[in-house]
Amino acid sequence: MTVWELVLGVAAALAATWLALVVALIVLRPRHGLLREAVRILPDTLRLIRRIAADRSLPTGVRVRLALLMVYLALPFDLIPDFIPVLGYADDAIIVTAALRSVARRAGIDALRAHWPGSDDGFAALCRLTGLRD
Repeated sequence: MTVWELVLGVAAALAATWLALVVALIVLRPRHGLLREAVRILPDTLRLIRRIAADRSLPTGVRVRLALLMVYLALPFDLIPDFIPVLGYADDAIIVTAALRSVARRAGIDALRAHWPGSDDGFAALCRLTGLRD
């Protein structure tokens, strides 16, 4: 695997993650500012993941889950190939959602809130996505 293939794989994974989060936001229907929050939730979520991964006070399992999620997203292949309409991105969306839910439940709402870099509405959307109560 060349460096360019790795870079393209990571870029594609980030784009797929963003798309999955936008779809989740549309389904969850945040109160207002959907477009702004949809655009902001991926960078905020990535910063949240980085901050949680760096927090040594959280259980090791949280950091392991985040590392596995990033490895999966960086892989150039998926469970269902992305060229298959709708279903191709569904596996990414399901895995991202499951990983975020697992991390959120293990780390707890207080840890997420302490590390969240975005707006309150973005955090509320993240809580709805992960199934936590804000």
